[in-house]
Amino acid sequence: MKSWQLIFILLVSVSLCVSQSHGDEPTFSIAIHGGAGSKPHLMDAETKATYESAMKDALTQGKAILESGGTALDAVEKVIVLLEDNPLFNAGQGAVFNADGKHELDASIMNGSDLSCGAVAGVKTVKNPIGLARKVMTETRHVLLATDGAEAFADQLGSDKIPRVENSYFTTPKRKMQLERRRTKRKASQASPPSSTNPAYVCFDDPLIGTVGCVALDKHGNLAAGTSTGGMSNKRFGRVGDSPVVGAGTYADNKTCAVSGTGIGEEYIRKSVAYNVAAQMQYANATLENAVKDNLENRLNPNDGGLIAVDKDGNIAVGTNTAGMLHGIADGKGQFKVAW
Repeated sequence: MKSWQLIFILLVSVSLCVSQSHGDEPTFSIAIHGGAGSKPHLMDAETKATYESAMKDALTQGKAILESGGTALDAVEKVIVLLEDNPLFNAGQGAVFNADGKHELDASIMNGSDLSCGAVAGVKTVKNPIGLARKVMTETRHVLLATDGAEAFADQLGSDKIPRVENSYFTTPKRKMQLERRRTKRKASQASPPSSTNPAYVCFDDPLIGTVGCVALDKHGNLAAGTSTGGMSNKRFGRVGDSPVVGAGTYADNKTCAVSGTGIGEEYIRKSVAYNVAAQMQYANATLENAVKDNLENRLNPNDGGLIAVDKDGNIAVGTNTAGMLHGIADGKGQFKVAW
């Protein structure tokens, strides 16, 4: 056999091996959360079932987008819009009050294929902050727009692209009662400075919290993450937590994973939690599960919050160091589950 014939045969063999190793049907994965700090043991069966039904509906629609070949970005935005429109959650309608009795909403979204991202903070009249965050990503050269600047950008886009509402649209009776409880607790604790053990600081004083987030891997191999919240009840006006801070509450990189966090935002910002999960995978060869576990157990404080994450291979990791975190997971291998 001539040398060129041998080389040709070897090249064909390598080509066949590569094509066979990538011959599996492309898969997808998705995880969503409805906020850490929930206390399911304090809920009656009807309330738990109502929340679980809302999560199942959102998870079903996100899964359908990915199953049909849709993008991770579209699935993330769609799921979060659905949860923002549901007054059960602390995002969009149902957002908590700040100390001035108003609502200020935050959101971010990130594309793992090119690290593009967009975020808004302190918006007051945008019905779906996650939609405006995506417009920041796709239609500006910026990452984060806040308060009046974000509102002006929404004005520029028009209400047909970015629906607007009165600030009172976000109000629910449950959040009013929560605000009064928080004000009462704060008055009782004025004698001591806020700390991680001071009720004036800790926001998990209700069986239901409700920040929402979604992470996804699509059939094209792209990752995306998004998070949306009304923040912390009775927060100082102008306070911004981790949800709109890329690297703290939201992160996605096709090299590693997509992450969404929920909890006490100041701690997630201080410790760059979402990025840290990805960094541990990239630089320390940690598995997704171990990276999530390490951040919850060794970097965050007990009761700080939770994480959902999906890696580039479709593995899903979910964890919390609080009493509970409503979440859902699904993938192309038939997995579909909603749990606390």
